[in-house]
Amino acid sequence: MRKPDFQRETSDWSPEKIVGFVQSFLDGDLIPALILWQAGNNIFVIDGAHRLSALVAWVHDDYGDGETSKRFFEGLIPEDQISAADFTRRLVKRKLGSYQEHKFAIQFPDKSKTDVVNRAKRLGAHAIQLQWVKGDASKAEESFFKINQSASPIDKTELKLLKSRTFPNALAARAIVRSGTGHKYWSRFGASVKDEIEEQAREINGLLFLPTLKTPIKTLDLPVAGRGYSAQTLPLIFEFVNLVSPKNINLDAPDTTGQETIACLKACRRVVNRLSGNHASSLGLHPAVYFYSATGRYQPTAFLAVVAMVRGFEDRNYFRQFTSVRKRFEEFLMKYRVLVNQITVKYGSGSKGFARLQQFLEFIVEEMVASKDEQGILAALAASPNFSYLQPGEVLLNEYGRDFSSSAKSEIFLRDAMKDALRCGICGSLIHRNAISIDHKQRVAEGGMGDPENGQLTHPFCNTTVKN
Repeated sequence: MRKPDFQRETSDWSPEKIVGFVQSFLDGDLIPALILWQAGNNIFVIDGAHRLSALVAWVHDDYGDGETSKRFFEGLIPEDQISAADFTRRLVKRKLGSYQEHKFAIQFPDKSKTDVVNRAKRLGAHAIQLQWVKGDASKAEESFFKINQSASPIDKTELKLLKSRTFPNALAARAIVRSGTGHKYWSRFGASVKDEIEEQAREINGLLFLPTLKTPIKTLDLPVAGRGYSAQTLPLIFEFVNLVSPKNINLDAPDTTGQETIACLKACRRVVNRLSGNHASSLGLHPAVYFYSATGRYQPTAFLAVVAMVRGFEDRNYFRQFTSVRKRFEEFLMKYRVLVNQITVKYGSGSKGFARLQQFLEFIVEEMVASKDEQGILAALAASPNFSYLQPGEVLLNEYGRDFSSSAKSEIFLRDAMKDALRCGICGSLIHRNAISIDHKQRVAEGGMGDPENGQLTHPFCNTTVKN
């Protein structure tokens, strides 16, 4: 049994929903039929893949970290996925018992829990009804989209991703999210092309999603793109690929050779190298400043807006000007985080609102380059027809209980840790661990030595370009 390429990723169910479904099956509740389609010797699941996967996971005790999963992902399983699998397994054991426990209960009922014994005795009598789609692959695909749009509508971005699964942007996005492992949508390409796609994807994945995000936040070493394992990750990276891909690449047609997919990946890598990492072009933008809220919540809208801003700087050769005001710019962003929230609330999150946020960020940079002080910038925002709705003095009110919530703990950590965070010796802005360069204060050409007293931490771009 297989999933067709036009099916959704089987990763939308929470651990609780998995447990609830398995329990419904064990209790003999009515389960909607699986809809299948046969092509040659293969049977494809058109509808019901989550249901079937939940039962298969329960039988094999593999919720994304078992032997089958390790082979599928070539041993490269994200920490978030391992954590989710372990949580699910423990929840299953606590509420239902594993499949092995049910098998044991048949052989040794006197040594097992009564409810497990009773369920185990009924297990062989349960079944899931099947329905079949007749016709060719186009008919099967048509059936899938009709079923999923009428019952539980697919998100517009995800729908576009599914329908363009052979296009270079979709291929690049899937490769990045899975670090070149998992189901290889690019398998029809030649060996050298496949290898390059996977190599590029692994590098980009590492720059975007490492170190792994853990909550509550207790470190400033945060990933640029948030969680690498969530239902929102693939749509976000798909939007990112669309945003940065070369203009001469046709994103509305299948990639027949893999070269266009590689071109998309190279464009992604170039932009990501600007954001993070130790490449000479890296600005080393600190994620806590640019991509996270004060409470540690990841902001995909901000990620896309900053990507668009950086691309705009590249087109205008504006990086020197940005660096000259970067310290002030970051301090302004942290002081007036509420403005980012107001823009997102007004225009929407993700792909819907990032252009407005990009416009706001560029406006602030340009006002600072023009030597405006904080009050002058606030006055300019109030006078602008695009930003007059913003309220810098608004205070976001959150309700808190007696105990600290996860977001409260994250906010406390970020508030205190940012006060003493490392800063670049050249531009004075914050430095992230993924983008640290060691610089000679006195140049080697001027007699500077490699002793610690003559060294300082800098952003790679500040060291290699600004200083020179």
